[in-house]
Amino acid sequence: MQPIAHIESCFPTKFGIPRQAGIVDTPARIVFEPPYRIADALRGLEDFDYIWLIWFFSQSEGHNWSPTVRPPRLGGNRRMGVFATRSPFRPNPIGLSSVRLLSIETDPQLGPVLNISGADLMDGTPILDIKPYLPYTDSHPQARSGFAPTAADTLLHVEYNPETKTILPPSLFDSLTDLLAHDPRPQYQSDPNRVYGMGFAGYEIKFTVSDGIVTVIEITPKA
Repeated sequence: MQPIAHIESCFPTKFGIPRQAGIVDTPARIVFEPPYRIADALRGLEDFDYIWLIWFFSQSEGHNWSPTVRPPRLGGNRRMGVFATRSPFRPNPIGLSSVRLLSIETDPQLGPVLNISGADLMDGTPILDIKPYLPYTDSHPQARSGFAPTAADTLLHVEYNPETKTILPPSLFDSLTDLLAHDPRPQYQSDPNRVYGMGFAGYEIKFTVSDGIVTVIEITPKA
């Protein structure tokens, strides 16, 4: 299989990426590879609100898989079967994400580009296929969810100092706040004195977490 596209997202590294698609409303773009920059291949897609992305865990390539893994949802302390999880360390490192399709634009150099939101993919991730989301068959709201029965744990409160809030463009402020409220830290880390850093949309974000409060202490544009 050959990638048909790649994603341009807010996440330059794995740290900070939402744990599931759709949890945080972060913007992203799907840019097609040259052989697939064909408008006819997308004919009719504009009539769908959501799409499925089938993608390649490119940063997990070369890692050995294990029949059991430690899901972050369980604090990294209990093992579950790899096929009962969404771990990237699989026999075939393939991911599946449902994202919202905002628009399809035509770029003079890149051809058709998909503007999406809610992606849980690192910047540059190869896309293997795109399919429309069909709510009448793809949605099962009464289905059991195993060891992850709820969408999210208790959200954290996010605080900024006045100087920090002015650095980030308003268009990104809500997305970052929502992302931090969902606690991007590994669930086994809880040191209130630790300063965490993550890349987000061309900025370096530094923050601490204590007593349910995320404090953003610095936002620096990356060179």
